[in-house]
Amino acid sequence: MTGPLRLIGHAPSIYTWTARLVLAHLRLPYAYAEADPFAGDPVPHPMGRVPVLRCGERVLYETGAITRHLDRRAGGTMTPADPWAAARMDQVIGIVDAYAYWPMVRQVYAHAVFRPAHGEAGDPEAVAAGLAAAGPVLDMLEEIAAEGAALGAERTLACAHLAPVLAAFGTAPTGGAMIAARPALARWAGGLRGWPAFAATVDAALPRRGST
Repeated sequence: MTGPLRLIGHAPSIYTWTARLVLAHLRLPYAYAEADPFAGDPVPHPMGRVPVLRCGERVLYETGAITRHLDRRAGGTMTPADPWAAARMDQVIGIVDAYAYWPMVRQVYAHAVFRPAHGEAGDPEAVAAGLAAAGPVLDMLEEIAAEGAALGAERTLACAHLAPVLAAFGTAPTGGAMIAARPALARWAGGLRGWPAFAATVDAALPRRGST
């Protein structure tokens, strides 16, 4: 062990949701500190980003490193024992970071849902670009969900990294329709609200308005 846990995050941050989802699922006790990097709040990350995990006096950043550390700390229950399933888990996390986050969250969710929910105008061109880029990403995830190795009934770190992104994207009506058009992915996404840790963290944080 490396000391008591303290998570520094920002309430609207998708990656903060991922860290809190893993903490909730693993039932790890922790303290939480809110920090808004967009407002210049001090964050112990060289690039000023969240989340950051303090483990006693040690500091860990990058969400994938944080979630893997938490899982190992709790015995590795969110990492499949099967090597192929574990590789698929890593693949999903890579897809989320490299291909899904920007179009599905920063373009579609931010401009079609988050900004309007906070009385700000979204950019329709950003939404359109995000929707166009999201299609191939969803196709990759559909193939993996149909296989069931990493996105199945077992809750893995892949689930924790993908669930906030997919849930946010799905609050935009067109985003929800695009998910629904992929049956394996839609079945997996539909089961998320039956996951207590998801309901307590991600679902509780989502705005409910979307127009695109």
